[in-house]
Amino acid sequence: MTGAAAGTGRLLAARLAGREEVRKVVAVDRHRGDVEGATWRVVDVRDPMLSHRLSDVDVLVHLDLQTSPDVDPRERRTHNVRGAQTVVTAAAAARVRRVVLVTSAMVYGASPDNPVPLPEDAPLAAEANTSIAGDYLEIEELAGNAAVTHPGLRVTVVRPAALVGPGVDTVITRHFEAPRLLSVKGCAPGWQFCHIEDLAAALELVVVEDLDGPLAVGCDGWLGPDEVQEITRKRRFELPAAVTFGMAQRLHRLGMTPAPATDLHYVAYPWVVDCARLRAAGWKPAYDNATALRVLMEETAGRHAVVGRRVGGREATMATAAGATVAAIGAAAAIRRARRRRR
Repeated sequence: MTGAAAGTGRLLAARLAGREEVRKVVAVDRHRGDVEGATWRVVDVRDPMLSHRLSDVDVLVHLDLQTSPDVDPRERRTHNVRGAQTVVTAAAAARVRRVVLVTSAMVYGASPDNPVPLPEDAPLAAEANTSIAGDYLEIEELAGNAAVTHPGLRVTVVRPAALVGPGVDTVITRHFEAPRLLSVKGCAPGWQFCHIEDLAAALELVVVEDLDGPLAVGCDGWLGPDEVQEITRKRRFELPAAVTFGMAQRLHRLGMTPAPATDLHYVAYPWVVDCARLRAAGWKPAYDNATALRVLMEETAGRHAVVGRRVGGREATMATAAGATVAAIGAAAAIRRARRRRR
């Protein structure tokens, strides 16, 4: 697997290294990790020579993705999409039998009209823009075309819900770093999470049992707004959809927020998934949504973000005390930056 030195990749490498059915675990990353029993191959997944490192590989799980909102969108897309392209092409050249690509349930899109839960064969309704969801859509398109471009190579897609766990930094986790939790008037998101340990267990099953996709991964059920407020101990504030998304998009254009307004859809509208295929294969999550959210709150303790942008604790507290909305916070930040430039 790629991305084997940390996160889900490290967990999966350790799990597979202990399986009798697995002859060898080949761990690929830009630096050597600490998983015992793995054969380490240090290489960038975008390296055109990657195929030479896959000569004895039967199944390749691709987990080397950048998801942090702080990464420049162009750099992130280059890493994520070109990395997936290189992995699939290298796997075909090395005659790897199968590739497992991990994207996200974000590809289904978040909408007030989404059924809860979404079936795994639901259409992919996310917007093809510069967001992280746009990266996942391009990877999904790559997977869909693989049968034509690389005959004989099987590609399985795995789509986890909102990931939580050590080292996870996404637009979703940063939502819970805010002083208050944003909600859109008249809408309830229905929160579903996926701990990286459960994702690693699901991928282990996909590899060992040779499961076909697409496969959704997540905790059973979902949490409502009141349950989320009780667990996080953070109050909600509501804004009309037009105000929320309109101002967020303007702030993004000014460079004040790291993600486009469409990313806020994923904290305002439901995108809960039904993990029917994995459940039928015997997989069961070890974490429920409430426990996963508590893990997330522990991981983000001491961090502060406003509209996805990390800020100092004092700045965030002052914004809350002033009863600031997303629009007011963003406008104030834009004014401060404009003044600095004039000086």
